[in-house]
Formats: sequence, C-alpha cells, structure tokens
Amino acid sequence: MAFYKITYNQRHGFATVHNYGCTFHCPTCSYKLRSGPAGKPGLAFPKPERYPETNEIKEVIRSLPIKSLYFMGGEPTIAEDLVEMLRFAKQELGLITRLGHTNGSGLPLPYLDGANVGLKAWDMDLHRKITGQDRNRILKNVADAYKNGIGLKINIVYIPGLVDLDQVEGIASWLSSLDKNIPFNIMGYIPVPGQPYPQPTIKQITKVEEVSKLHLRYVSSSRLSPDNVLHLANKDDRFAVKRLL
Repeated sequence: MAFYKITYNQRHGFATVHNYGCTFHCPTCSYKLRSGPAGKPGLAFPKPERYPETNEIKEVIRSLPIKSLYFMGGEPTIAEDLVEMLRFAKQELGLITRLGHTNGSGLPLPYLDGANVGLKAWDMDLHRKITGQDRNRILKNVADAYKNGIGLKINIVYIPGLVDLDQVEGIASWLSSLDKNIPFNIMGYIPVPGQPYPQPTIKQITKVEEVSKLHLRYVSSSRLSPDNVLHLANKDDRFAVKRLL
C-alpha cells in the first residue's frame, strides 16, 4: 500500500500524509462508519484512484509553512516510502514528525518524534481474534519505541461485551510498567453496522477511566456519536483541513 493524499491545517500549522490499507482486520473498526465494510479485511475505504509519487508528495510538503508532519492511515507504517518521508521531514525540513495513529505493528521507526498508538486488547487470544496479529509482538514494538525515545500516546477502544474493563485495565497496568506518565485515552466504542456490540454508557466509561487511573497518571476518555465521528471538525478545529493532493 502507499500514500494517496495530503491534508493541511493552516491554523495549527501541520500537514498529514495519508496511507491506504492496514495490517489488522478489526471488525469493529470505526473507519467502516464512513464507507461501510469493504470486501477485503482491513480495507474500509474504497481503493484510491491514484498514488502520487514520493517526489510529488515531497514538493507539496516543501511548499507548506508547517511545523509538524503527521502520517495516518489505515496503517501508515505499511507505506514503503514512510522511512524516506520521515527522513525528508526531519533532516531536510526540520519538522516534528508524528504518526497520527498507528496499531504499533511497524514500530519503532527512525526519524520519528512521536506516535499515537491504538492498542486493541490485553488477552492474547482475544487480540488475535480481533486483529489477526500477535499481541506480544505489538507490545514489544511499543516498548522498543518508548526505549528509543519516541513520545507515545496510547489509546484503546472500550467495547462492552468484547474489549471489556478487564482488557482495558490489563493494558493500563502493562503501560505503567513502562512509564506511569504515558497518556492513555479510552475511547467509547461507536457501533459499527453488522456488529452486535453496544456503545458504552457514560457510567461504564467513567468506571473504566477510574480503574485505569489506579495505574496511570494521565487518563482521559471520550464517548462520541456516529455523527460526531463523521463531522469531527465541528467539535475540534484540528480536523478542519484542506485536501491538497
């Protein structure tokens, strides 16, 4: 898979390079809210019509008055030219580099300042059931990224009946063994068509947040509606972006 578009936020001075495709096949992925389940695992969006050349992407980035460059997907670490784009951003432009989100399967990476990592479950069998991937490998990648000085923010989707309180607490406890100051955000599941799991109540979210705070210092939570997700710019101007490529 490869990068297929660039978006730009003038007010906050950052651009984002977007990749198509993912290494996981989570049936509850919120990307499915935008286009419905796709025909292939892990691909919730229609395939892009064109993938710009790396040099074309570089020229657009070079022309922007930005301080930070983000990479998102899908899963951005599967893009073959990601490391070169990170090197370009750091060494040639002096930008802050960050993965806007990643499942951790491609960490750690050179020239990367920070990453927002979405962990899926604590139980090994459940993790493999949801993602198709080995949990221990993902946790090792996250630990290695932390040891390499990459600034981490961790999130998990709380899904009553699937990724329950015990799963969230397991992740929070493990994170505390790395660093109790790693920010941890609990996102309330937004029901995906075709899946049987409900959205957590405010009471449930509050309980999970309280339990996580027994392990970590910086815990937050969110509970968005499907409409909120489809119109994030209405709530947060960081999502008010213009597509450039």
